[in-house]
Amino acid sequence: MTDNLDSKSISSLSVLLVEDNIADARLIEEFLKEISINAVLHIVRDGKEAMEFLYLNCKYNGECKSTFVILDLNLPKMSGREVLKEIKSDDELKRIPVVILTTSTAEEDINECYNNHANCYITKPLDFDEFANTMNSIKSFWFNMAELPKI
Repeated sequence: MTDNLDSKSISSLSVLLVEDNIADARLIEEFLKEISINAVLHIVRDGKEAMEFLYLNCKYNGECKSTFVILDLNLPKMSGREVLKEIKSDDELKRIPVVILTTSTAEEDINECYNNHANCYITKPLDFDEFANTMNSIKSFWFNMAELPKI
């Protein structure tokens, strides 16, 4: 994805999408392409892969100058809850913004994620147009307004 952002130019932004549902991952990927996110998108299918990516690419190799994570909660091998907790408890990774994008509306999930320092909790809309609006809102706030940390 190499299109320019509307109001900010973010070079070397790395978006890590952690999503085990192939259809959801493809849909999110297409929305990110459509809304012109100037970033490299990495997709992993489980929590263990997510942590391997973050440790290898960001922590040890220093290849992620700026990283943003979109994280599903219900993942195989290592849940999104565990991934969030591990990211936010690691001194070198804890500044990475983590947006939870999940189907869960359970109050205990929402509370647990915020207790573990999630930056945002969004329930996946079931309606296609609402999903598009959600992705546009993520872009507008996180990639146009917010200042993302450099790792």
